Amino acid sequence: MSFTVKENSPLAPITGMRVGGKAKYLVFPRDTAGLADAIRRYKEKGEKVIVVGNCSNIIFPDSGFDGAVIVTSCVKGIALRSGVIVAACGETLSSLARFAANNSLAGLEFCYGIPGTVGGGIFMNAGAYGGELSQRVRECLLLDPDLEEITLPVSELGFGYRKSVVAEKGYTVLSASFECENGEREAIFRQMDALMARRKASQPLEYPSCGSTFKRPEGHYAGALIEQCGLKGVSVGGAEVSQKHAGFIINKNNATASDVLALIKLVSETVYAQTGVRLEPEVRIIGAEG
Repeated sequence: MSFTVKENSPLAPITGMRVGGKAKYLVFPRDTAGLADAIRRYKEKGEKVIVVGNCSNIIFPDSGFDGAVIVTSCVKGIALRSGVIVAACGETLSSLARFAANNSLAGLEFCYGIPGTVGGGIFMNAGAYGGELSQRVRECLLLDPDLEEITLPVSELGFGYRKSVVAEKGYTVLSASFECENGEREAIFRQMDALMARRKASQPLEYPSCGSTFKRPEGHYAGALIEQCGLKGVSVGGAEVSQKHAGFIINKNNATASDVLALIKLVSETVYAQTGVRLEPEVRIIGAEG
């Protein structure tokens, strides 16, 4: 079989926030063919199917997922073809940045330290420190909802702030190609190290989290608004608004998904009441998608 399966398996250990119940099936494809095969088989069984990467930006409910959670973290492969980097969906964004640097290619330094995968990054147009994947993507190989392979150029990927056509149309990323500029290897690595140092200094990396909890509202910064409203350090159960960076909700002490979701709601409602600004979650909340 081109994938392995665990039944009635806990989701918390594979998620960034370390919360969530059990999946009816936890499926690990070995390659892109196995990914397509797994999606097809579980859909034919009538099961709900969700495809995820590192689950670094996903919150599953405490009730878990009554279907197949297909995890792409074993779908690896990265190569340089005619100056273009081609990476499989399960490659991490940090691995992508390191590969580019090792080949003296500049432009993906911002990816270093983002905990997601290439597939997840394309899904939400991941970015940091002024960079977004949309700036470097050339094209993507996708599965459409009928499990047909299609290739879309960047102009047809519908990238926006933390969104893409992949999320909107139910596509599954198989691989993506990236265009960079020639650079000086040591300088590229120095920039990556500098960005990582900024992350460690400003973000609560010592606790489980989903990274930035909220999208950046136009004209504002979510963390600044949350701090302005006196919410730094506020907690619900084991979930806490980080005292190091108010834009992060962390799993401080064995939080449940319900704790995290209740705190997201509390923060959103308080910020809106005090500032009139609506905060939209950047994290993907499973069970809130209809």
